[in-house]
Amino acid sequence: MTRKCGALVLVFLSLCSLSVWAHETWLAPRQTMVAPGALVLLDLTSGMAFPVLETAIKPERVAQARYRLGGQTLELTADPSAPKSLLFSARLATEGVAVCWVELKPRALELTPAQVEEYFAEINATPAIRQAWATAGKARRWRESYTKHAKTFVRVGAPADDRSWAEPVGLAFEIVPERDPTTLRVGDELPVRVLQDGAPLADFPLGLEHAGSGHGVFQQTDAQGRVSFKLARAGRWLLYGTELRPSTKPETEWESDFTTLTIELPARHTRGRK
Repeated sequence: MTRKCGALVLVFLSLCSLSVWAHETWLAPRQTMVAPGALVLLDLTSGMAFPVLETAIKPERVAQARYRLGGQTLELTADPSAPKSLLFSARLATEGVAVCWVELKPRALELTPAQVEEYFAEINATPAIRQAWATAGKARRWRESYTKHAKTFVRVGAPADDRSWAEPVGLAFEIVPERDPTTLRVGDELPVRVLQDGAPLADFPLGLEHAGSGHGVFQQTDAQGRVSFKLARAGRWLLYGTELRPSTKPETEWESDFTTLTIELPARHTRGRK
């Protein structure tokens, strides 16, 4: 191998390592509105271009994959045969709003100082985290244990009074809507709460990204962990955030939880169409 080729390989490997931690992981149903009894398929994928399916999650990484409907919590069925996503399925038997979620097992990574700065930009890291890193000294090292949580919703039939969408599912880090996410239309506001271990997380930067936009906008949660976004366009939306903190575990300096929530809005002209 020539010196020039070797240098190109190193650049390529560096870019690959960056992409490993920069990816968001989300769960998205192929249909967001179905009839009772329908079989729903959901894609769990990691990528940098929402909602493009890019990298399949390995089944052994899944800690839990479940859905709640009609007061029952059941397991999602995994199918690892899809090339760019881990495919899940569920037979949604009764009317209501089904909430589906996946939690992955913790995973470790190590970053260089340059990668840390890019990481901070990606997640809109808080001033407190930036200051903690800046004061770590010359011997500072970034070894991180991270856990990912993904959630979405499917409307089954025409439920009249199902408000289960507003109830947390018990994830360690979770986005909970305060308005039915399956009835939203273009121009609506989506208020949400961000919960960490069931408690409101204040002053947290939560991002919102529209399908194909390639970038998100961040807003800070208030003292009750609440924030609201206006959904100005039809299509798929991704809410996302990363809670980063100094580690209490040996052999890591940092711990983090990633959370995502996907929703889909119909086009304006579909309302009332026969």
